Amino acid sequence: MAEKKVKVAIVGASGYSGEELVRLLLEHPHVNLSIITSRQHDGQSMVSVFPRFAGYNQATDLKFSTPSIDFLSEKADVVFLALPHGIAAEFAVPLVKKGVTVIDLSADFRINNAAVYQDFYGKEHPAPEWLTKAVYGLPEIHRADIAQATLIASPGCYPTSILLPTIPLIREGLIDTSHIIANCMSGVSGAGRNASIPFLYVECNESLRPYGVPKHRHLSEIEQELGRANSAPVIIEFTPHLVPVSRGILTTLYLKPPIEQADNFTHWISSVTKCLEDFYNDEPFVRITGNKQLPDTKNVTNTNTIEIGWAADERTKRLRIFSAEDNLVKGASGQAIQSFNIKFGFPETAGLKI
Repeated sequence: MAEKKVKVAIVGASGYSGEELVRLLLEHPHVNLSIITSRQHDGQSMVSVFPRFAGYNQATDLKFSTPSIDFLSEKADVVFLALPHGIAAEFAVPLVKKGVTVIDLSADFRINNAAVYQDFYGKEHPAPEWLTKAVYGLPEIHRADIAQATLIASPGCYPTSILLPTIPLIREGLIDTSHIIANCMSGVSGAGRNASIPFLYVECNESLRPYGVPKHRHLSEIEQELGRANSAPVIIEFTPHLVPVSRGILTTLYLKPPIEQADNFTHWISSVTKCLEDFYNDEPFVRITGNKQLPDTKNVTNTNTIEIGWAADERTKRLRIFSAEDNLVKGASGQAIQSFNIKFGFPETAGLKI
């Protein structure tokens, strides 16, 4: 007897993250991808918009439709929202109320404080009473909460690259939380599929530039989650850069020891190494390279893996930690599916090749 599969819908399936969701869910052994929506492509077959999926039997019958709350709640057990912030909440709240599990890839439920959301996103939150009900979907950190959640807020790509290396160290009191600097470089797909002039090929090619300085929107969830780990507010310096590659994020973190460990730098580095190796020893999607090999985006592109490595500087008594991830997979769609697997009790690696 064939195993009953979970009925899944993707709202906003024509963007970069939506397309990645389609790719991964078509290969997921426990998923029946039954609904894909896009107002722009309403009525078109999926394979006419994305010919790359023509080889999947399940894809041949899929057509884009305009999203409807009633239709989604009737036909889907789980809805992935790959929508812009501000719009996702319009679907998330009524769907959850109708008993549907929602995994939101937008920023609408990542922040648990409505005032912070308004400060960083420039508008009032459309459903502030739901902010504390959502679970921040960083699986390696919040696995138990994700398993019980009906509204999962999947983290942003930059936050994932910063939080996974730092949260274990903060929990163990191994870094000075008043001195965290993060420099990040992201591929152009991180800006989404749009025709905005700054992200056209001729504008991005052969060009490197910082942006969103000094208050990129992702800073709000980064500091929120670091503060949770620290049990006290944390403020960091965060500078994102746009680089002329299609996908991938490379992050460099500049860290220093807490004052009580500053006099024994070698011991501090050993403690940091042990902390990260122990914390991620059994995590299928975290590859610790330590000081033997520095992370490289080419090693993680098209995967749900994040690489974490580091270099200690005896001269400055500082530590640089590096992470590399695919912004569309571990930084978006793959991580959302990882949360889906946790929620429904499937192997965490289901549909996500190592």
